[in-house]
Amino acid sequence: MSEVINFGCRLNAYESQAISNMLIDSNITNAIVFNTCAVTSAAEKDARKAIRKAKKQHPDKKIIVTGCAAQLESNKFALMSEVDKVIGNSFKHDATAYLSSEPKIIIRDIMQDKEVAYNQIVSSFEDKTRAFLQVQNGCKHRCTFCIIPFARGNSRSVDPRRVIEEVKKIFKNGYNEIVLSGVDTTSYGDDFETPLKLGTLCKIILDEVPDLPRLRLSSVDVAEIDEDIIDLIKNNARFMPYLHISAQSGDNMILKRMKRRHTREMLIDFCHEMRVFRPEIAFGSDIIAGFPTENDAMFQNTCDMLEQSEMIFNHIFTYSERKNTPAAKMPAVAMEVRKERTRILINQTTQQMQKFMQNMIGTNQEILCENGGIGRCKNFAPVKIDNDYRKGQIIERKILGLQEKVLLI
Repeated sequence: MSEVINFGCRLNAYESQAISNMLIDSNITNAIVFNTCAVTSAAEKDARKAIRKAKKQHPDKKIIVTGCAAQLESNKFALMSEVDKVIGNSFKHDATAYLSSEPKIIIRDIMQDKEVAYNQIVSSFEDKTRAFLQVQNGCKHRCTFCIIPFARGNSRSVDPRRVIEEVKKIFKNGYNEIVLSGVDTTSYGDDFETPLKLGTLCKIILDEVPDLPRLRLSSVDVAEIDEDIIDLIKNNARFMPYLHISAQSGDNMILKRMKRRHTREMLIDFCHEMRVFRPEIAFGSDIIAGFPTENDAMFQNTCDMLEQSEMIFNHIFTYSERKNTPAAKMPAVAMEVRKERTRILINQTTQQMQKFMQNMIGTNQEILCENGGIGRCKNFAPVKIDNDYRKGQIIERKILGLQEKVLLI
């Protein structure tokens, strides 16, 4: 039996499921596939460590490495004695690449890819309450800290007819919530001959699959959010009131040096505006602590932005240099300062989350039941539930209290 070990983002998790299904369908056995991440250098190190450990524990297994780190560092992985095959992102869903014995590295220039590189519909997910659906891959932007466009190529979108077909199959298989995901999800449709916006796609999905209770977005860029997304937030209860914003910083100079296209004011104003129309909405963000040249005042601007926008589900990353990126050549912040700023932001996030969920006590909430006695409100707030509830079931209950970071019913 083969196994897929996933590293990194939700899109990677989706693709790992597709790889797993492909291995089964193609009768590829006795292999361990590592679907790697390249967001940070630490992610690559973690993958190499896991590969060595897996080979030691399973010496008879064939070790195959794919994903973003494999695309960028194919030779480095190929030189590992534990590795049998390195497969670039263009071929990660191609069974023939896994079946062939030579060459050891199967890769090509990712910029040649013009379509989303997967060739099967993922209509079921192992041990998942909600289904993640890839609608976009790659990125047309060049943020100074990010290497991912060179691992995944330029932005490309899945045909909307294919998306609808996939949504229908996933819903038929019993999933009450579907999350649309991508590398730069809000750029969806820009590459079509007749451009189509992500919000328009969402409206089509909700119209074409009227019984789907929940549609959610994995992440958004406020510089690209279209009017249809805003309209859905305002007027459609089936469009989930939670948005994870790719913010990265709350200081305008740092955002400029990152080559982001939004300002701190855009982040704050967007959150305030959406909260007027959907008071229960929650926001999260990705924040980089200790980006090159960030001084104390710039860092404080990020803290203030998070407080003013009331973002609560924040992923805080300590800045990590990625070679061959412009940011790696900028004046660095001392590592101990980066780590201290990371700690401060994590503590602030915890406090803001506690305050937000305290305000939910006494409200009635629709809860999607997950494994392990946890459910999720529409705004993604976690709720402690009885294990008796069926996974994927939606229940309506009154919130009675809060225990640490989990609501009680």
